[in-house]
Amino acid sequence: MSRSTSNNQAPHVLPSGGDLLAYALLMAAPALMASNVVIGRAATAVMPPVGLAFWRWVLALALLLPLAGPGLWRHRATLRREWRAIAVLGALGMGVCGSFVYIGLRTTTATNAGLIYAASPALILLIGAVFRSETVRPRQVAGIALAILGVAAILTRGRPAALLAFDFTLGDLWVLGATIAWAAYSVLLKRHSVSLPTFVLFAAIAAAGVLCLAPFYAWETLAGDPVVWTGEALLSVAGVAVFASVLAYSSYQKGVALVGPSRAGPFMYLMPVYAALLAVLLLGEILRPFHAAGFALILSGVALASARLRPVPGGGD
Repeated sequence: MSRSTSNNQAPHVLPSGGDLLAYALLMAAPALMASNVVIGRAATAVMPPVGLAFWRWVLALALLLPLAGPGLWRHRATLRREWRAIAVLGALGMGVCGSFVYIGLRTTTATNAGLIYAASPALILLIGAVFRSETVRPRQVAGIALAILGVAAILTRGRPAALLAFDFTLGDLWVLGATIAWAAYSVLLKRHSVSLPTFVLFAAIAAAGVLCLAPFYAWETLAGDPVVWTGEALLSVAGVAVFASVLAYSSYQKGVALVGPSRAGPFMYLMPVYAALLAVLLLGEILRPFHAAGFALILSGVALASARLRPVPGGGD
């Protein structure tokens, strides 16, 4: 009996090759995601922000269609039924989040943007508690508070008096808005989980994002900030579409499929580290003490808020 129980409870062990592939992909995914703020910061001189967001998702959608196209047609009834949820997800994840971060990167650094994004898991918990009445434990409240303090340290450049004077860099506030939109997107994605294959849902949301961005892109162009298609502009669009969108998403999803979400999730905490390193190496940005303090507070807060409680030995389910 005990042998049978032991066998039933024994965890499945992946071949070493599978483990290596999974962890290589999961190490690469946050670096690819971090490339978005680095390329976005570098592109401020050659691409308007909404134009960059619009063409990013146009190209990403074009790359996804060969994989997702047959599934989009096969699941068209589900897509029609869930079009409102998909439209809202596209507006938040690709529209607001996609454009706000590029607007912000005109006046803030890629390092700041990456660190502010690191607060996303804590904001997801906060939004879930406020709008979905999800139970939040005292430990999670403390974690959310720590993460918010970390964001405040970055927004104020380590100067607490700036909070009273509301003396912030406008770009940081745009990035904070993008982060809140991403957190809301994540909460809604979980709430409106549609029974669709991963790439089909991703392509549908990307298409909704393109439609959402189109009128704002037209307004930006008519207002005198059109896209000028230089070599640098083309490389910027290709970079954020290929690396920060399709490859980042594919790497993470494959890693999750190989080792499961609980083992894959913590790798996302590497994103702000990669963003800071890439910004220093490629953009010549300088790390300041407030970056380290803010990151330490955010990481501690996210870890505290996201940690699973250990079951009490002998307790119930």
